[in-house]
Amino acid sequence: MQTHAADIEAIERATLQAVAPEALEALPGWLLPMDHGTVGRARSAVPLHHGAPDLAALDPILARYAARGFEPAFRLPKVPAFDALQRDLGARGFERQQPTLTQICQTAGLLTAAPAPGVELAASPDAAWMAMFLGAGLDPVDGASRARSLGRATGMLYASLREGGHTVASGAASFGHGWLGVHGMRTAAAQRGRGLAGVLVRAMAQEALRRGIGQAFLQVDAGNAPALALYRRLGFATAWSYAYWRREPAAGA
Repeated sequence: MQTHAADIEAIERATLQAVAPEALEALPGWLLPMDHGTVGRARSAVPLHHGAPDLAALDPILARYAARGFEPAFRLPKVPAFDALQRDLGARGFERQQPTLTQICQTAGLLTAAPAPGVELAASPDAAWMAMFLGAGLDPVDGASRARSLGRATGMLYASLREGGHTVASGAASFGHGWLGVHGMRTAAAQRGRGLAGVLVRAMAQEALRRGIGQAFLQVDAGNAPALALYRRLGFATAWSYAYWRREPAAGA
């Protein structure tokens, strides 16, 4: 799927609005989020375009992270224009990790059916939403870090689907830079396979259209087959793939 340069920049800015790093700096063509948590998007430098980057920008980026005491990392698109920069990072001890897909669709295309009763979009997460987000089977440290990032974000709505007084699915929606962002989707283990995540996404899309936002995006691990199947059914298609470039910590660190 073709993505225009303005859309790339808007999606990257909207992403960082949603994950809300502790600090955010910028250099020409780059955003430099910095965070002590576990959310990769909140702590890795990301380009605002997919044209050939200026290789001379690498040292200033590394210097900015060092000046604030953060370990540098990069989130780079898998496009030929970035091959030279990736070779330079490899020579400096960085390794490619965690392939991820950025997927997009038209918001109106998500409304294949009306959202079911029981969906609530709230300005802040309640205890049941947090319990779902930090639920069994998930890394508690990572979950807490992601919850802090979402808590710092502005303009988020927290989606809950309730049945019989219980929250059975949840997620978060961001609205910024002309895009609906879909984040943090969770479904109770006993309720999976019923399409509940799709119900929540339709409710998010309905709210986005009410605000005049006609496009939606999400980021999903390239190896998460169930999520990819769900998003494909909803109408999302891959706009680009990216991976993180990080240095492995020294033994004993």
